[in-house]
Amino acid sequence: MTITTTPPMRVAVIGGSGLAGSAVVRSLVRRGHEAVSVSRGSGVDVTTGDGLAAALDGVDTVIDVGNTAAEKPAAMIDFFVTSAANILAAEHEAGVRQHVLLSIIGVDRTRDYPHFTGKLAQETTVAGGGIPYTILRATEFFEFAESAVQWGTKGDFSDVPPLLMQPIAVDDVAEALVDAATAEPTNAIAEIAGPERHDLVDLARRIQAMRGGPALRLVPSWDQSGFGEEMAGNLLLPRDGAALAATTFDDWLRSSARSS
Repeated sequence: MTITTTPPMRVAVIGGSGLAGSAVVRSLVRRGHEAVSVSRGSGVDVTTGDGLAAALDGVDTVIDVGNTAAEKPAAMIDFFVTSAANILAAEHEAGVRQHVLLSIIGVDRTRDYPHFTGKLAQETTVAGGGIPYTILRATEFFEFAESAVQWGTKGDFSDVPPLLMQPIAVDDVAEALVDAATAEPTNAIAEIAGPERHDLVDLARRIQAMRGGPALRLVPSWDQSGFGEEMAGNLLLPRDGAALAATTFDDWLRSSARSS
């Protein structure tokens, strides 16, 4: 764990109650910073801006890891653009010095996946928003494999897309986001990935084996809603020069087994 050498800061975490947001909040607190968790549960709606001004009062930096459960492409894209614009407006009002955005590796390589289209538009909004920024693109979290199985489940089997991935531990991403938030803004995009390449179907099988109990039959297939063959190949892999996190899938699997 990296210990901060900077003075304590007040950092707002957009989406602070979710998987990534909770990890960021924990990292900030461990390093001696004040974390302000911003979510609907805390009374803030980033799509309307309600509650944002109060939430960002006295905040030095914002880390945005917010996400949407919207399923329709237009609603998905609108969420990312509208929330970014509202957050930036509130940052201007509050005098926030930096905006740190979590994005996804591969968002600039396809126009056929609405979630990625929305994230790319969010990046563009942040870059043009007038607040110094750092954008961190990460690969999918290890937990993504279990989610993919749930999305593709049909009775006693699940369609799982045969994606080539380099997944990462959410805690490693959280540490990198806090590193960025406590450093000078770069006004640029950086990438971070896990240390190893994997096949998504194999990851899902290994997680099922660790969990125990009745196992679904996993079928490598592009039939799952939301994914298509345009996601094949190297689209989800980091570019040369990306930072590589230390936690392996085996490390994460052992930790998950101990906590389950």
